[in-house]
Amino acid sequence: MTLPLNPAFALTEPPPVMEARRWLEGVTHPEGRPLINVSQAAPVESPPLGLRQALAEAALNDPNAHLYGPVLGLPALREEIARQFSAAYGGAIAPAEVAITQGCNQAFCAVMATLAGAGDEVILPTPWYFNHKMWLDMTGVRAVPLETGPTLIPEAAAAAALVTPRTRAIVLVTPNNPGGVEYPAETVAAFRDLARARGLALILDETYRDFDSRHSIELGGRPHELFADPGWQDTVIQLYSFSKAYRLTGHRVGSIVAAAARLAEVEKFLDTVAICPSQLGQIGALWGMRNLGQWVAGERDEILARRRAMTGGFAALEGWKLLGCGAYFAYVEHPFDMPSDELCKRLVRDASLLMLPGTMFQPEGSAAGRRQIRIAFANVDAAGIAEMFRRLAVFRP
Repeated sequence: MTLPLNPAFALTEPPPVMEARRWLEGVTHPEGRPLINVSQAAPVESPPLGLRQALAEAALNDPNAHLYGPVLGLPALREEIARQFSAAYGGAIAPAEVAITQGCNQAFCAVMATLAGAGDEVILPTPWYFNHKMWLDMTGVRAVPLETGPTLIPEAAAAAALVTPRTRAIVLVTPNNPGGVEYPAETVAAFRDLARARGLALILDETYRDFDSRHSIELGGRPHELFADPGWQDTVIQLYSFSKAYRLTGHRVGSIVAAAARLAEVEKFLDTVAICPSQLGQIGALWGMRNLGQWVAGERDEILARRRAMTGGFAALEGWKLLGCGAYFAYVEHPFDMPSDELCKRLVRDASLLMLPGTMFQPEGSAAGRRQIRIAFANVDAAGIAEMFRRLAVFRP
């Protein structure tokens, strides 16, 4: 007898990164041509020593680190986020308007669970972050694609034409995953104005804000002015992750900034799903916020150097087109007469390169997705990037 399966789950695509890893099964890479894995946006090195020591100290000597904590997170971390983000964005964020989650994906799911249910609609610019699309699919919420064209920058006017009585939210990711582009402040403001006028939530995922090339947030640069608006709480919900900035991927720490009343609803979701965020992860995130400002600036400089290497490499690579590049990602158009999902499997076998096809980031049947590939370049150093381009230059499917 086969046990029942939620039909919405059956219709949801498999996790793309896990699917791509299965392409490696049975593949042997020749000597001198090791696999270059640019499929996932995750730091591969450990956190800096001071942060690891703080984690070890807490694990050994802080009994509370092993107990349940507050559902919405440690008060000290919520206060530190409120203080630093208020200063960084030139606005007023209260600790009661901050919640801590088990990573930014959970932050998205928790917020969306309070906003939309089966039959509702949420606008997602394409190419979209696949886990956002997966959550909507699993919960019966219709993801409405907003095409971004060759610039990969969405337009509020185009989004306005997609709003229906079932629309509940618009989601923006900036710097963008998978596109790498950094949305101009005026673009973000235009979407805020649209959402406010239509009574929608504007969800702003800023997982990669620490690697924005335009601003030094520690020195007062601002990627947008949303929190300078004294009434931001009626429209804006911001999501953030500590995974990339402090290399805390395994500890699962993210945050939500939203109206306190919204977080009271979020608390119901978090208590049911996880009870509380990881105590050790929160301790590490708090230590990082208080001590690693200059270190994070150095991490951003390194990512920006790799971004320059990617831009230069694609400028010299015949037939390929760089659509967007920033934060951890390059989003490109390939020159071959085969769909990107088939091409990426061939790249594993024939070039020992693991990338994700645009078909994973676009609606089913998208002609654009068949020509596009995402490359998570933050995981490879300058030598690895140079070797990747050498292989792409000689690759012929």
